[in-house]
Amino acid sequence: MTNFDTAQFPSRLLQAIDDSGMSMRSLAEKTGISASTISRYANGMIDPKVPTVYTLARALRVSPEWLIGANASDRRKTKSVKIPVLGVVRAGLPMDAVENIIDYEEISEEMARQGEFFALQIKGDSMEPKISDGDVVIVRKQPTVENGEIAIVLVNGDEATVKRVQRFDGGINLIPSNSAYNVLTYTNAQIESLPVQILGKVVELRAKF
Repeated sequence: MTNFDTAQFPSRLLQAIDDSGMSMRSLAEKTGISASTISRYANGMIDPKVPTVYTLARALRVSPEWLIGANASDRRKTKSVKIPVLGVVRAGLPMDAVENIIDYEEISEEMARQGEFFALQIKGDSMEPKISDGDVVIVRKQPTVENGEIAIVLVNGDEATVKRVQRFDGGINLIPSNSAYNVLTYTNAQIESLPVQILGKVVELRAKF
């Protein structure tokens, strides 16, 4: 995506919100982004990351390129690519298995060119309050993530889980957001023997209500 035009983004976001007829609270409910954060974007206090731009643009039905000020005239929603929403990911189960697809989500063609993507419906509440049971996350397939990023992880061939990843010299921590759940810690030896496999990085949340 073209670099942000920081001078235009806030005004275009406000214009798109006004034209959509939605309040910031409604937009927050639709995107899973807090109303206070959207307000900070609109006031020019912070710039959103690229996945967030796509989330806002899709909800407001405008082009993400127009939203960031890259195109002065064309605000139409860009063409999209459908990706499967999977109900479960397990070892030995192909991600494109027909019986495993429960729905489809759309991502922009530009986003689709950045890698291979799939969507996964979340089960459980270990990542609440940000990610809830039934929500859908958009995932870019990749074997590693940076510390602090949220990933889809497969442990011992069981059903994949979503957790925040923290690596250390001796292994890896899989960290839930919900304090009712324990951090899962695996040594380097366990990572190899179980194995512990990162399937992809969560790049977008599509909250379901």
